[in-house]
Amino acid sequence: MKPFTLPLPANYRLHDVLAFHSRDPEGVAEEVGPERLRKGMLIDGVPVVLEIVPDHPAAPTSASCAVHADGKLSAAAQARVREAALSILGLRIDPEPFSKFAAKDKLFGPLTRAQPGLRIVQSATVFEALTWAIIGQQINLSFAISLRRTFILQAGRQHGSGLWCYPTAADAARLELDDLTSRKFSRAKAETLLRLAGLVADGDLTLELSPSNSIEQVSTALLAVKGIGPWTVNYGLLRGYGHADCSLHGDVAVRAALQHLLGEETKPDMARTEQILARYSPHRTMAAAHLWASLHPRGAQA
Repeated sequence: MKPFTLPLPANYRLHDVLAFHSRDPEGVAEEVGPERLRKGMLIDGVPVVLEIVPDHPAAPTSASCAVHADGKLSAAAQARVREAALSILGLRIDPEPFSKFAAKDKLFGPLTRAQPGLRIVQSATVFEALTWAIIGQQINLSFAISLRRTFILQAGRQHGSGLWCYPTAADAARLELDDLTSRKFSRAKAETLLRLAGLVADGDLTLELSPSNSIEQVSTALLAVKGIGPWTVNYGLLRGYGHADCSLHGDVAVRAALQHLLGEETKPDMARTEQILARYSPHRTMAAAHLWASLHPRGAQA
């Protein structure tokens, strides 16, 4: 596959992208430096490393993308690599509509002015986003990262360069429960991961969007999977599809950020948080991004 270049918007926040993809200090499937990002993934069963190099790290205007594949990629697979690059670089959701929408808002107006250009960075694939959401349920970030690393090493495959490629549903479905539970996964978490992988691998759950499979239909289908609840679905839609109107009212960090903004002694409960976020529809995804960023320096995202 030939290299390609993606234009980057003005005031592009490269540090947010690099921070999101470098959360694992061991970086088994990602290699991140100040001047480039390398991501390992499986595309149609072919191990691929996507190498992204911004033209000017301090103020990038474009990113060069080189594709290193351990095999031939079909035209459809090449298109998926391009789509992955857009997701990895956080180019799915334009932040400006929300900034304009919230410009005079008492809660979010100051946040958008303090974090101009903040974007939602995504996982390379929908399956990666959903599995990360399951892995991260109800545990702290550092433990979730270590479990994610275990999942990659158990189900993924290595590229010729040595970088690991995040597993596909078919790869994950070949695991046994003990492959995960013997490595610190709870039984419930392992069962949910393998259940999702099996449904996707067997074609019983379709993650590809189409005229006959809308984002709402995908959401309903995911909610029907045992072990997957509203938070997991919304987080998966956010990181996987770049859906602009995900309600993260069940997210602890979102509720903590709202508590701080409201100047209250306790976090608002989920029902009240949902009501507050509903005011910002159809931009609730960017609302969540700004709430996360308000808790961390330089726009760090959960």
